[in-house]
Amino acid sequence: MIAEFVINGSRITSEKSFYNEIEKVLTNGLNWKIGRNLDAFNDVLRGGFGQFDCNEKIILKWKNFSKSEASLKPQFLRMVLEIIEENDNVSLLKVH
Repeated sequence: MIAEFVINGSRITSEKSFYNEIEKVLTNGLNWKIGRNLDAFNDVLRGGFGQFDCNEKIILKWKNFSKSEASLKPQFLRMVLEIIEENDNVSLLKVH
């Protein structure tokens, strides 16, 4: 069974809140915060930070994607989506 993680796009109103949501949903039990940059996001998607193992296949369900799309800068969102696409272990489901 492939684990599914749900990102709530309603809580994403800026780059900062994007990283906060990613940290909340995809990491677990860290006594430190993940970096607030796309390299750190890429690292989290590879796994090994508590919620899933390195290179474990996951489904990332992005609820209220259209709200995130309206809130985030287009270039930032495009880079986020490219990083998700480049991680073969991640399948993205956008729910508008």
